[in-house]
Amino acid sequence: MYYPYLRGKQFELLALREFADNYSDNCRILPIIEPVKSSFNSMKIAIKKLQEKNLKFALIINPKNGDLIGNYDTILTELATLLSKTETWIPAYIVNTNADRIKKHIQEQNYQNVLLICEDSVDTNELNFNDLINLAEVKTILMSQDNRSLKRKLDRLGKASVRFDDKFKPQKRNADYVGIPEERFTEEHNYYLSDGYSGFGDYTVLQSDFNEGGRLPYAVAIHLTYEKDEEEIWIRHFVSDTNDDSTNIQGKFGEAAEKAVNFFERLPYSNISIDELTTYLRNGQYPGLGMLKKISIKSHLELINNTLNSKTS
Repeated sequence: MYYPYLRGKQFELLALREFADNYSDNCRILPIIEPVKSSFNSMKIAIKKLQEKNLKFALIINPKNGDLIGNYDTILTELATLLSKTETWIPAYIVNTNADRIKKHIQEQNYQNVLLICEDSVDTNELNFNDLINLAEVKTILMSQDNRSLKRKLDRLGKASVRFDDKFKPQKRNADYVGIPEERFTEEHNYYLSDGYSGFGDYTVLQSDFNEGGRLPYAVAIHLTYEKDEEEIWIRHFVSDTNDDSTNIQGKFGEAAEKAVNFFERLPYSNISIDELTTYLRNGQYPGLGMLKKISIKSHLELINNTLNSKTS
């Protein structure tokens, strides 16, 4: 199982909705959503779609980024009707030095199937943390691959552990990707089971640091993953050529998209997201930077899902 970590922003949620429309059957993906916006309209639409398509998801109750830090009750109140369908979602918590509060909240809400996301600051020997992971209601724990002591402890407890990595390597400026045409992204889909994990996860093709977005870039960069040699998944950075100022973003999109489409046309496979990018390019349409992010995320979800399914077919 793959656990992609996405923030509850418009285009991340749109990627999930469109993925659910096309891949809810035989899905090997369980998305983790961190609410970051005080407006819940996009979140409600996305959750409704995931529920309609029977695509289970985890929702972080205690986000650490955006507008809702510390607002456990706001999230649960705003989404109460949708979250009443308890079989469709998994309550998730980010754990650092707050284990005691999380334990109390789980018991107050009477949750029965909880997912924990353990940050590197967690002291695995701390009493409150050990009380938390010993709860019968805690079923799954996401953790860094470096936390071997926690992995052994979870194995003894019979808990499901998920290896979580920060795979995307962000550059300061989009133009800096010009000198990095491609990088190895992940091979965890091949090894997570043999390493004793029940799943693996990452931030998809997004950087781990929370970013609200801002001014127009000088360069347009499209980040797309693909399977290389049927073993590893790599990421390629398709960057525009005219990067001296922030004018003519549509032209920059065309330059970057042309490189991406030409690359994927040489591969033995495609997907719905690449087809969408191709349509925009060939029709001379500029979809906007947010839609490019959506295409990159959805393409990655499609790739991982198809790769995992091919290994079990």
